[in-house]
Amino acid sequence: MAVKIRMKMMGRKHRPFFRICAIDSRNPRDGRVLEELGTYDPMVNETDARTSLKPERIAYWIGVGAQPSDRVRTLLKKYGTNGTHVSQQTAARERLAAPKIVPAAGEPVYVPPAEGAAPAETAEAPASPAAEEQPAASE
Repeated sequence: MAVKIRMKMMGRKHRPFFRICAIDSRNPRDGRVLEELGTYDPMVNETDARTSLKPERIAYWIGVGAQPSDRVRTLLKKYGTNGTHVSQQTAARERLAAPKIVPAAGEPVYVPPAEGAAPAETAEAPASPAAEEQPAASE
């Protein structure tokens, strides 16, 4: 029995999600799995936080002869044991886990007048100076 480590597609339309699984090579991509070894979510904003792996189980399956697919091999090189992006991955996960800071609302820019009240601008503003300069109409 030849074992492959592949990504099994899950999710829905326009929202992909993948499980990284050990699969018998004779089974289809989304078929029966031997063991789930991690996940990959391409919709996460932080690129380095998209993958979560079980490194000890992956090491076991590779030790018994499982062959990772090309894409899984890339993920293992970056985020596996002694990967090149492990420190960036932990930093990205901490940023995602941190609470979101929302600034205070502050003063409103515009407050609409209450219904039935006269507009405040006409009551406070004096008549235009151009109207005062014109002579009164002769009789």
